[in-house]
Amino acid sequence: MPTPTMEDYIEQIYLLIETKGYARVSAIAEALQVQPSSVTKMVQKLDRDDYLNYEKYQGLILTPKGKKIGKRLVYRHELLEQFLRLIGVDEENIYTDVEGIEHHLSWNSIDRIGDLVQYLEEDPTRVESLKKIHKQSELKDD
Repeated sequence: MPTPTMEDYIEQIYLLIETKGYARVSAIAEALQVQPSSVTKMVQKLDRDDYLNYEKYQGLILTPKGKKIGKRLVYRHELLEQFLRLIGVDEENIYTDVEGIEHHLSWNSIDRIGDLVQYLEEDPTRVESLKKIHKQSELKDD
């Protein structure tokens, strides 16, 4: 299993390849706000662990194992963002909150959150009821 840091890299590499068609060390470093030398070290580790294939001065490609994990990590991130929006978390907090919790939840918890999101979205009145509860609790706090 990849570490949380490895997951961040795999997720970012997956996103870059999906959006640009390639992922280079400089783009990964910029996206993750780290030094290119740090990216190079991690990419070499991910290569050794069979998550990607890397050749110096070339782009890199995810292995089938890396693609599978990358896709699942992007799903997890997007699901948590969706969930936090549904339950009324302020937009300016969502990204930071997701980054803070995504590596600390089991896949079982992620799957149950997915079930809950699906349940809430199946009937728009459920989300509206949740928003009413949220507004009532805000009024009590004021």
